[in-house]
Amino acid sequence: MKRYERSTVRAWALVALLFLATALATQAQSQEPELFTYAELVQLYENKDLPQALQVKLDRLLTTPFISNAASARGVQPLLPRTPKLGRFIRVVQWNIEEGIEYELLSAAFSDARRFAKLLDSSSYPAGSQDRKKILQQVALMKQADVIVLNEVDWGMKRTAYRNVAADLASVLRMNYAYGVEFVEVDPIALGTERFEEVSAEDRRKLETEIAVDKSRYRGLHGTAILSRFPLENVRLQPFENQPHDWYTQELESVRPLEAGKRKAGDVVFREKIERQVRRGGRMMLTAEIADQRIPGGRMTIVATHLEDKTKPKGRREQLNELLKHISTTNTALVVAGDMNTSTHDGTPLSLERALKNRFGSKSFWAKQALGILTGIKLPSLLLTGMNAYRTQADPTVKSIPLVAPNPEAEFFDDLKDFRFADGNSFDFRGESERSIGAKDDTLANSNERGNKGFITTFEVERTIGFVGKFKLDWIFVKPPSLTDPNDKNQPHRFAPHFGRTLKELNEGPKDRISDHAPVMVDLPLDEPRLNRRVTASAPRSFKGGR
Repeated sequence: MKRYERSTVRAWALVALLFLATALATQAQSQEPELFTYAELVQLYENKDLPQALQVKLDRLLTTPFISNAASARGVQPLLPRTPKLGRFIRVVQWNIEEGIEYELLSAAFSDARRFAKLLDSSSYPAGSQDRKKILQQVALMKQADVIVLNEVDWGMKRTAYRNVAADLASVLRMNYAYGVEFVEVDPIALGTERFEEVSAEDRRKLETEIAVDKSRYRGLHGTAILSRFPLENVRLQPFENQPHDWYTQELESVRPLEAGKRKAGDVVFREKIERQVRRGGRMMLTAEIADQRIPGGRMTIVATHLEDKTKPKGRREQLNELLKHISTTNTALVVAGDMNTSTHDGTPLSLERALKNRFGSKSFWAKQALGILTGIKLPSLLLTGMNAYRTQADPTVKSIPLVAPNPEAEFFDDLKDFRFADGNSFDFRGESERSIGAKDDTLANSNERGNKGFITTFEVERTIGFVGKFKLDWIFVKPPSLTDPNDKNQPHRFAPHFGRTLKELNEGPKDRISDHAPVMVDLPLDEPRLNRRVTASAPRSFKGGR
């Protein structure tokens, strides 16, 4: 065989091997855990100690991500938008989407300003108004995201029309996705098996009709997703070892004694059932990597997480430190994003209206039926008073002053700031007027938008009283490829966070806001930016809802 022929054969053999390796890697990444049947889901509720086969199936579901790189297979490329200030950059968005109940609004917010404009509250945001223009500008910003982290994402739940919300959104946005199951929802209300024995026969019939489910479509999954225009590699799903709240045993026990003893009035038992969420699973980390030669070092890591709300700040701090241990050897650029539940308290406030919507997908049924059982019911909410409450709600990073102005969440941020990766680098805590929205220079201002006092809050109850009921719960934390001091403004800013924003206006534009959380975003420049002028605030001072 001639030399050039042998070279050709070797070359083709190498191509074949590379193709085979790629195919095997893709196959490994696309292997998906088996879903539960409806009968198995009922067993997950009824049996604390599961049969071995069912336990194995549950464990696999809670540790194996669902992955699709179909968008890249179809030739989709990242957008990598460009501005004069940053050059080309990757935009990252994080949003707790409240199950995806308002799916049409959610889909339009990421993809279609015209469609979103039709869904706005026209009485509050009339055509031609500056407020309306600002909201549609924020839709345009969202549309440029190449990486999206979503919390509270449903799959096969009646409240979200049995959608696979992550897959459906990825399809609309032409993005790849990874989905990690956080909880399997097996509460009797979710399963449609609750009998509401504490209410009148008339109300019971209405309720049982309302919660009835399509057993062939019910999947009962609730979790976290990463959407990306880059292919997703090395995707891992890892539950936290530390779970401060047992969403099965503790939630189950919260109502059963009430039903058995009948010691409380029917409306109280009903309220407890609405609050209760019996689930299998727990808080987790979904990790994925992106490889692209335009990224410094050729690779970045994304960690999507959702920390526990039903715990004191100490419990969230323990989960954070478990996460940090998990990523300690990461030597790439890294983004940690998610709902960290940094409320400074055990749990976050919830109105009755929002609780009903979370459980049933719509408040309209309850408003129309005027069920007698709802008369006078109020879910407990967090009563916060005084300036220290405002200080810590809007800025849970502030230093704790014992006895005078305590902040139990401060140690969470101290741990994050003091953490060093194995390569010696740190998270970026910088705040610089030329790199932040509103020209702020306080802690984390580059990555998370600050207002006049503290951060722009991302979560609030429906009926706030002044500042009470508004919190900064959602965060994006960035480890640039070269930053050894979290506050050193003289170190490089390539792939460091710039212009972190909170898009409250977009979230609150429709009559019934899209989610109880607002989305946040940050831009990561692919090259060292050359900034030469200040950035103005992200919204007009006259904007409805303000800061």
